[in-house]
Amino acid sequence: MAACTLLAAFFAVVPQNQTMVGVWNGAISLPTAELMVSVNLQKKDDSGWIGTIDIPMQNAKGLPLSNIVIEAKSVAFSIGGIPGNPTFKGNVSEDGNSISGDFIQGAGQFKFKLSRAQDGQATTARRSQEPSAPFPYQEVDITFENKGAGIKLAGTLTLPRSTTTVPAVVLITGSGAQDRDESIAGHKPFLVLADYLTRRGIAVLRVDDRGVGGSTGSTPNSTTADFATDVIAAVEYLKGRSEINAKRIGLIGHSEGGLVAPLAATKSSDVAFIVMMAGPGLPGDQILYLQATALMKASDAPAAVIDQNRKLQEELIGIAQSEDATAGESRFRALLEKTLSGVPDSAKPMVTQQLEAQYRMVSTPWFKHFLNYDPRPVLRNVKCPVLAMIGENDLQVPYQENLSEIEAALKAGGDTDYTVVHLPELNHLFQTSKTGLPAEYSQIEETIAPRALQTMGDWIERHTR
Repeated sequence: MAACTLLAAFFAVVPQNQTMVGVWNGAISLPTAELMVSVNLQKKDDSGWIGTIDIPMQNAKGLPLSNIVIEAKSVAFSIGGIPGNPTFKGNVSEDGNSISGDFIQGAGQFKFKLSRAQDGQATTARRSQEPSAPFPYQEVDITFENKGAGIKLAGTLTLPRSTTTVPAVVLITGSGAQDRDESIAGHKPFLVLADYLTRRGIAVLRVDDRGVGGSTGSTPNSTTADFATDVIAAVEYLKGRSEINAKRIGLIGHSEGGLVAPLAATKSSDVAFIVMMAGPGLPGDQILYLQATALMKASDAPAAVIDQNRKLQEELIGIAQSEDATAGESRFRALLEKTLSGVPDSAKPMVTQQLEAQYRMVSTPWFKHFLNYDPRPVLRNVKCPVLAMIGENDLQVPYQENLSEIEAALKAGGDTDYTVVHLPELNHLFQTSKTGLPAEYSQIEETIAPRALQTMGDWIERHTR
């Protein structure tokens, strides 16, 4: 669902008295898309530095930097053992707040730009919407089991202070291995959402994905169907809490979580309602085609490049959908050879690495299942109330094509209580945005737009009275 992971060595020129402590957010301008990165440099002591790099589109967070050397006018750091020795070389602006230059990996070379974030605050700095103690509600760290899968899941339950039982929701993260806060690009959307809803009298359970934090199991080796069983186990856990109204337990799923929620609702009569936040209404392969085109258009890619990328994407996805792994490997090698024949020698190492990384990604059990998963038959079987909402600036799940399919499926299935909403200016994370490009995510201070929060809060309140 994103470009291949890029790990980097970094070299930049720094003004004489300008500190490099803090976070630098920005993007590499690859031929097909903007790849967002976030670099965090902190002073360890008088003798050295520590640092990390995040690549949000690959769910890569906190990758450690090594060999950090910062002198009067330069800074250097790297991540060892990465093919092609990916490297940034740039210059710091006169005001010391941005770095721009060339990104080099193997023989490939692309432009990049990084900007200083929040006056140099670290990635752990609290965004303005993130809550801080003391809270007007109870917060409890919990664990429960998915006995059928043989795994333990860990999360946080926030409980309103109430003398009567309260409604509850389970939050379901998007694709990739996510923590309970769905941390991405310096934001914690599920922390903000849980705080907002709990203050409105709704208990919220947010959970680490398989293999993340306190949860066992593996996300890449699991599928959307597997995640639905985790959600049903979460609902069972909530039913056993004396504080919870067992007949008012709903699900809120973001992105892929918007696929998981309807599936869980068709398998458990205990699900009272669902909210789909940027949930797809089309099969996975169609989502990827729409996503790539939308991202490239927003990045001003030429039509010819978009068309070329689509053809390559179709071939790669076709290989991933092959049942025979040996035949798939052979087809990929033929595709790689054909692709490289039209690439300058200087760019071949970069293209090879990118395609091989994407092939490894599309070959995982999760990705193969996602490509073939069609949410429409499931939606036709959903009978509980549904709120489906997508931002008009969402480039990862474009709203027009997906909301129309969601509405048509719910209507065809006879669901009589559904609401479909598209929200102007909001991106895939439901932030108020300009372009919707992922490179903006970390640059926007807002974690979730208040009108998105209110839309959900008001709808849930009406359906849990």
